[in-house]
Amino acid sequence: MQNYVSYVKDNLDKIYAKSPFVTVLGIRITDIKDGEATGKMPVSPAVHANFYNIAHGGSLVSLADTVMGIACLTTGKQPVTLDINMNYIRAAQMDDIVSAVAKVIHNGKSTLVLEAELVNAAGRLIAKARGTFFVSGNIDSQNE
Repeated sequence: MQNYVSYVKDNLDKIYAKSPFVTVLGIRITDIKDGEATGKMPVSPAVHANFYNIAHGGSLVSLADTVMGIACLTTGKQPVTLDINMNYIRAAQMDDIVSAVAKVIHNGKSTLVLEAELVNAAGRLIAKARGTFFVSGNIDSQNE
């Protein structure tokens, strides 16, 4: 299989079906390129609010993890998250939309390293993340 971007785009609904947590959070992938993915998450008081009525940090790291995982798939490799570091810069407010852009910065034989930047609807930086992903297999072997 040569064009993994097309494969991921064509199978996005199947990927979502295997991840109900992503659906509950309202995360949607909006763009997929080679080594890169973009996603959005509307911040809802019913789903994402923490004690302070801002987006719970766990929902933001889940957005970063999801988008980074999709970016991993564009390499033809199936990822499993080993580690994520998240630096929170400012709060994500209720009823805002947070966007995340993830990029592969290392594409190794057994691990991938990615960075993600999360911004609010006004384009202001919310958080930055870096994740290490273990290569548990590849897309081609799953489709033989």
